Parts: sequence; C-alpha cells; structure tokens
Amino acid sequence: MKKCVLVLVLLVSFIGFSQDNHIVKTEDGRRVLLKADFTWEYIDAENPSLTSVSKVKDNTSCNLAEGFEEPKLDKKIQAQLKKGRATISHVKKKVAKAHNCDVKDIILLSVSEQKSKATYKFCANGKEVAYKRIGNTIIKKEKFF
Repeated sequence: MKKCVLVLVLLVSFIGFSQDNHIVKTEDGRRVLLKADFTWEYIDAENPSLTSVSKVKDNTSCNLAEGFEEPKLDKKIQAQLKKGRATISHVKKKVAKAHNCDVKDIILLSVSEQKSKATYKFCANGKEVAYKRIGNTIIKKEKFF
C-alpha cells in the first residue's frame, strides 16, 4: 500500500513539474506567458505603464495644496536611526535613486513612524510611491492584490 501511495505522489509531482509554461512580469508591468515550445505571448491586453504615463501630466500630479509642508518627524527616533543609515534623508536618497530624480524633488506626503518600523508615502516624479522601513532596512511597499 505504501508503494502505491509513493508511486501516486511521484506521478502527480512529475506531472506538475513537467509543465514548462511560465508567467513572468516585464519591467513595464505587463505579464508574459513563456511557453515550452520557445514562443511567448502577452497575457495582458494593454500596457499598464502607458496608460498611467498618459495620466501623468507633470510633476504636480500628486495634487498638493498650495503651501504644502512635509509632516514633521520625531527627532528622537530620527537620532536613533542615524547609526543604521535609515533616517528620512537616507530614505529620500533611496527613493530618488529608484525613480531617477534629485533628492529635492522627493516630497514626503505622509508618515507613520515608530522606532522599529515605519511607512512613508512620497511624491516622486509626479507619482505617489510608498516605502516601508523595518529596523534599518528600507524597501518599496508592494501591493499583493
């Protein structure tokens, strides 16, 4: 009986791994189906980055009010983060590098900050982007669904 179950499990896993079709995402956000016969096709009908670029008119598309000021951060937390290079200036440098712009073009829209973690929303090149900090690690906040 154990041999039958083992053969069945191996057969099912072999069938599952024998499917060579892979779905990958391109740099511009479109999904591509790579087939086993070395062909490919787009899964998404249109390029999402082209539609989002057409909506962005200029760097003021973050809809900032006149006289907008960045939120003030806790100086005590920022002083503690200085050793780990995770202060707001370090975060802004990382965002500027990721979006190919100057640090002075990055505007902090909102922040939720604690000593161990934080979430930041920025306006970079006319787009709202979110980053998170866990300890001293700074990464882009991704949406799963």
